[in-house]
Amino acid sequence: MESVSAAAFDESYYQRYYFDKKTKVADPQHIERLGAFVCAYLKYLRVPVHRVLDIGCGVGLWRDIVSQHFPQARYHGVEVSEYLCERYGWERGSVVDYRAGEPFDFLICQGVLAYLSPLDLKRALSNLGTLTRGALYVEAVVREDYERDIVDESLTDPQLFRHRADVYRRGLSRQFKEIGGGVWLSRQSDVPLFSLECVAE
Repeated sequence: MESVSAAAFDESYYQRYYFDKKTKVADPQHIERLGAFVCAYLKYLRVPVHRVLDIGCGVGLWRDIVSQHFPQARYHGVEVSEYLCERYGWERGSVVDYRAGEPFDFLICQGVLAYLSPLDLKRALSNLGTLTRGALYVEAVVREDYERDIVDESLTDPQLFRHRADVYRRGLSRQFKEIGGGVWLSRQSDVPLFSLECVAE
């Protein structure tokens, strides 16, 4: 089993899943609500946000959200798609092995990890811990979502791997505390949390 090739994320992929009104899965209003929630949660917890990494940033839906909620922060987009890097000027890279000079305060990884094979997923989850010293937002469709019939398979990319939720939780919990809503806090962070703000370990 190998991860989905970077070549799959060409112009036709984004035309289908992002630009065509009949088949797109990215709803800007949904992302705005999600971004408002995540950013408000980080503000509530007093997580300092100065450097933001959006890895697998796609068409950059999070860029304006970050700018609105953290106007002092620097947003950096990284994308494996050569097409998007040429179109939007993102840095080319993969969540599996991307490196940075210093860790980020807030890392966004939405809709990326399910494209990875088990081996690459393991490497990526470890790498997220290296890249983040503050907060992490992760979104990935898991096998249980299919089993509970809450995934619209007519719109969902059939190339996704169906990893179980526990695979993600085990991989992330080594370096992060799960604090709900897809948000994780680095164990390196000195932000204090009440016990009931964390998912039981």
